[in-house]
Amino acid sequence: MHDRTTASRRSFFSSLSGTLCGAALTGLFRQDRLWGDQPQPASVGGSELAPKPPHHPPSADSVIHLFMNGGPSQMDLFDPKPALDKHAGQSFPGDVEEIGNVATSNIGSLMPSPFRFARHGEAGIWMSSALPHTAEIVDDLCFIHSLWTDHPNHDNALYKIHSGRLFMGHPSLGSWVVYGLGSESADLPSYVVLDDPLGLPKNGVRNWTSGYLPPVYQGTRFRTVGAPVLNLTPEYERPSEIGRAAEELLNRLDQRHRADRPGFSELDARIESYGLAARMQLTASDVLDLADESQATLDAYGIGNPVTDSYARRCLLARRMVERGVRFVQIFLEDQPWDNHSDLKGTLLSACQRTDQPVAALIADLKQRGLLDSTLVVWGGEFGRTPTSQKVGGEFSGRDHNMQAFTSWMAGGGVRGGTVYGKTDELGHQAVENPVSVPDFHATLLHAVGLDHQRLFHERNGLQERLTGLKEPRVVTDIFGSASS
Repeated sequence: MHDRTTASRRSFFSSLSGTLCGAALTGLFRQDRLWGDQPQPASVGGSELAPKPPHHPPSADSVIHLFMNGGPSQMDLFDPKPALDKHAGQSFPGDVEEIGNVATSNIGSLMPSPFRFARHGEAGIWMSSALPHTAEIVDDLCFIHSLWTDHPNHDNALYKIHSGRLFMGHPSLGSWVVYGLGSESADLPSYVVLDDPLGLPKNGVRNWTSGYLPPVYQGTRFRTVGAPVLNLTPEYERPSEIGRAAEELLNRLDQRHRADRPGFSELDARIESYGLAARMQLTASDVLDLADESQATLDAYGIGNPVTDSYARRCLLARRMVERGVRFVQIFLEDQPWDNHSDLKGTLLSACQRTDQPVAALIADLKQRGLLDSTLVVWGGEFGRTPTSQKVGGEFSGRDHNMQAFTSWMAGGGVRGGTVYGKTDELGHQAVENPVSVPDFHATLLHAVGLDHQRLFHERNGLQERLTGLKEPRVVTDIFGSASS
């Protein structure tokens, strides 16, 4: 019965030869006034992406996650350590087994930062000379110096920072946020990933997987080179009235097919995706077209400068997306540009030069447009670096991985600007004051968007799975409140 129905259905629609753009176009046409129906709310009404109430009043409506793959060095960017200058060339004073992730023979002596530090802003926050543009906006930033994680390897630490677990297969942070809150936009994905044209980051698309959550919550990749979304542009012009009628019929058949197969999340996600793709045919080109941005804005981000252009475009697109209701935007770099095992001065400075100006411009732009209050911007990587040098290629010129301390910062979204939270030891090796675990970090971010980490769960195999795992994390409430004066 199903085979004959499917065959006749295919035959019927193949005879229309190109007048169809896909099953879920009818979601768009049902909202079209030409059909005589009242417009639907600006959401995927009745779907898993429909807006959901937060658990408590949020301080942020959207998140831009500036993920710095590789592990940025805290003592070379944000957390100056005079003791490294004082004891330069000396051995690490503790157990060298606690240092890094390499053989002890490749662990060198204590290495001072090659960059100068100075206080900036009204708050007088220390910043490295490697980030001159970020130094100009420190009064809008809240630095967390006491983050720590559970694993010194990139793969596992990346899984941890993105999904709360050390191994693959669990939903990402963005997927959890959208699962809890739904979508605010009918025409754009609620979770967008802007990855690097130079290549995927380590762990690839697993960084934004929906895991065991319904597939509709997975991150959607947008490209900044070539077609932004593959297979989005329709092959033919908009269908005629006959074509529209055919699409309405197809939608009814799809719904019947769906009703006969309850609980098939992949089928539901596919139908949702087709509907979103249809609507994106009209809206994606608008959000991705920077032609209506002023030259001053483009220059501020660094668009047109070969060093900053790629990251600048993605930062500007992130702003345009949250303006249009995208809930969660992540920006990645290729592979591991912050993984400075050798030539620390050169490789770290290169990563800073690519990202510093665009990031600072994004914060300033959001603030100028009145969007920073409702947008939480998060900057950081998966772990930090060691206070000792590391030998690669016969030279002790870089730093190894350090899971015991790293720095991240947040801006907007109710966070207190111009503040520093937590503290590391005199060498920057270990968090010693107000330590913040990755589950604490996740619980705090969820809190900002109005989600209670305990109440946000998914039933699986009789368990209530959570982003924050089984141990009770701590929401770092101290970072929220009025900005510094």
